[in-house]
Amino acid sequence: MDLNEYLGLFLDESIEHLQAINSSLLIFEQRLDDEAVIDQIFRSAHTLKGMAGTMGYDAIADLTHEMESALDLVRSKTQPATPELIDVLFVAAEQLETMVEDISQGGTGKLDVATTVVRLKQFINTDSEPGQDTDKPAATVVKNFECDVYSESVVRQSMASGYQAYVITVELSADVILKAARVYMVFDRLQNLGDVILSNPTSDELEQEQFETRFDVLFVTMKSAEDIQGEIKAVSEVAQVLIQPFEVPVEPAAAATLLEPVEKPVVSPATDTSNETQTPVAAKTIRVNLERIDRLMNLFEEFIIDRGRLERIAAEAGSSDLTETVERIKRGTNELQSLVLTLRMMPIEQVFNRFPRMVRSVSKDVGKNIKLHITGAETELDRTVIDEIGDPLVHLIRNAVDHGIESKADRILAGKAVEGNLSLRAYHSGNRVFIEIEDDGAGINQERVTKIALEKGLLTEEEAAMLTPEEAAMLLFAPGFSTAETVTDLSGRGVGLDVVKSKIESLGGEVFVETKRGEGTIFRISLPLTLSIISAMLVKLGEETYAIPLTAILETTSLKQDAILQAHREKVFDFRGQLVPLISLNQVYGLPHVEADAYSVVVVRSGEKLAGLIVSELIGQQEIVMKPLGSYLEGIRAISGATILGDGQVALIIDSNALLRK
Repeated sequence: MDLNEYLGLFLDESIEHLQAINSSLLIFEQRLDDEAVIDQIFRSAHTLKGMAGTMGYDAIADLTHEMESALDLVRSKTQPATPELIDVLFVAAEQLETMVEDISQGGTGKLDVATTVVRLKQFINTDSEPGQDTDKPAATVVKNFECDVYSESVVRQSMASGYQAYVITVELSADVILKAARVYMVFDRLQNLGDVILSNPTSDELEQEQFETRFDVLFVTMKSAEDIQGEIKAVSEVAQVLIQPFEVPVEPAAAATLLEPVEKPVVSPATDTSNETQTPVAAKTIRVNLERIDRLMNLFEEFIIDRGRLERIAAEAGSSDLTETVERIKRGTNELQSLVLTLRMMPIEQVFNRFPRMVRSVSKDVGKNIKLHITGAETELDRTVIDEIGDPLVHLIRNAVDHGIESKADRILAGKAVEGNLSLRAYHSGNRVFIEIEDDGAGINQERVTKIALEKGLLTEEEAAMLTPEEAAMLLFAPGFSTAETVTDLSGRGVGLDVVKSKIESLGGEVFVETKRGEGTIFRISLPLTLSIISAMLVKLGEETYAIPLTAILETTSLKQDAILQAHREKVFDFRGQLVPLISLNQVYGLPHVEADAYSVVVVRSGEKLAGLIVSELIGQQEIVMKPLGSYLEGIRAISGATILGDGQVALIIDSNALLRK
């Protein structure tokens, strides 16, 4: 059987169970006697063990086996949970994540987990009462067939269902000619009586006749030993058959739990349902290969392009019947579009779930007490954004824990609670998703930030004097702040944030900072819901058509020549009492400049910056399908992609964020 075809399923389910383990461990640490939480961790570890054993990832199977054993002692009240157990379980969960990640990258999933296994065994053995009789069988029983933990688990469950487990030793005649054929005949007869779990030598070695005349089989069946012996002896050239019961090393507590049905309800009747935190449960979903969804998206995108073409033909034909039909198609495709887009949407909790453990770990490392509050984890985002947004969030959260929130002593001096608070929020607003990271720390020292920006030549004295508090805070994202010296002077604020900003902007997003000295800081990230189909304003530059995403547009206006002013040698205009720079897109893209009495202007916004984009003509709003430019057109300034219009023309999509970026 080719197990590779199940690798994707194994990875998906492993990630879900690891998320459930991580979330449950955090609750377990707070509520050591919560049986529902312990059951959840146990079940996820048990399922992981079974899947890993089947796929041949022994290190994962071994580690989860020890986790099971330790947790079972706690849930059976044989011994209480200890801080040491909690710590080692967190380490084990991290190692499991590392191994699963390695497998997803094409690795073997092997990791040295010996130390963790020893720590778990110390908990299992140390807390067992020396005089307990239940420990004696495990110490005295000797296995008569070596097998992995997964196979042992299968045998135990089979025995619980009424099966008998045997080790069958088959000796072929010394003069046997076709050994592999005799082995096949033995296995064929055994398959009619029960299930072969393992063989020694392996089945491949038996097929290749890499053995003398003897082989062993671990076998489960409801038949008697006499029946089995009679069937095997009926095969010619079988000299001897020895059948003996398989002796499973008994783990008194763990063995019983392995037999429990997986479908046991998550919340036990004794659980206090008034608790604020619900026990996390591994998500149950219908799995669809992402490639199929992408193919569906591609087909639908082509359909959207054709719909635009049909709308254009209907407008030119002037037929009321055709126009009405096109309108019905448009309504139907709008609904279909919403449905198709949701197929790529995933809850952001898949990203958020990793942070509780990370915050716990980092805060312990820096000696701080920090409580993480997560809201809006159910907020959905495009799968592409989900895959990319994790690293920027990790950077911002680590900064907030490490440098944003003060030390215990500083918080006491500031009259604050010793425990710091870090909030992670996600919510929808319009066709954007917002993610906020807020801490109640000391806030950003804007004077210090401005001073360092001056020292590094990032701005002039004149520009520094005109900075608003928000603009000063945004200096943290300047590339020049990523130096060790800055880390010392600014307690780390700004280190690597230019990379964070670049990544967010590459996703079509923006990042903003709000800070107040002594009260804390908010990093706010705005992201598009989806990256493939967007609403845009079509404009003309000369004879060419361009598209500007509606999310960037504040409004459109007409500007007379005499309303254009000069400031700092740049063209500006008065927009609601504010001088806003004017940008000629013809000049940006190397097109001929055309003088006119009045210009069509699109006012766009990027963060706190505004600009007026001068275009030749406003065409109108339309939904477009964003296509990448490909590697040969990468690097064109302020162009994020292209789209195909209803008349078959290609229109470039303007990246207003890049235009406003200095």
